[in-house]
Amino acid sequence: FRAPHRVPLACRSAARRALALAGTAVALSVALTGCSAINSILGSASGDANRDDETGQVTEGSNIDIFNLKVGDCKMESPSGLIEDADVVPCDEPHDEEVYHEITMDDGDYSEDAINTASEECIGDAYTQFVGVSYDQSTLEVYPITPTKDTWEQLDDRLVQCVIVDPAGQVEGSLKGA
Repeated sequence: FRAPHRVPLACRSAARRALALAGTAVALSVALTGCSAINSILGSASGDANRDDETGQVTEGSNIDIFNLKVGDCKMESPSGLIEDADVVPCDEPHDEEVYHEITMDDGDYSEDAINTASEECIGDAYTQFVGVSYDQSTLEVYPITPTKDTWEQLDDRLVQCVIVDPAGQVEGSLKGA
């Protein structure tokens, strides 16, 4: 299970947006740390999608284990709360979200502060390079999918994934360069 920090950043100033991102991460991490990762360990999710051998892109819609989500994957909106799987589709089909960047955290003790700090990278240079303009100049929203205390400690989950969303609705194709 991983935690989606789903509240889009609504404030237009960089400082307020960064604080909202960090605050959302703290609130959801605290709320979700009591959940167990046992179902994921037991393999209750559906595995990985069919992918192109050369590009790694999803070739047909699938429900995948959240730990198989990769940069470049386009997916349907996940429900709020703890997620254990994701509905991915080829990016040329209508979709709600796209994973555009990943941050691998250093080993050590679980720290919400460290995860929140790392999550701020989602609206920094990685965002600007992906979209083509800074987060402050864009209308697109971002949220991170982060480790929970349980996945950090039980599954060595160190991955923060940055997900981009067009608040206007579904898109077809990648938001790269949007």
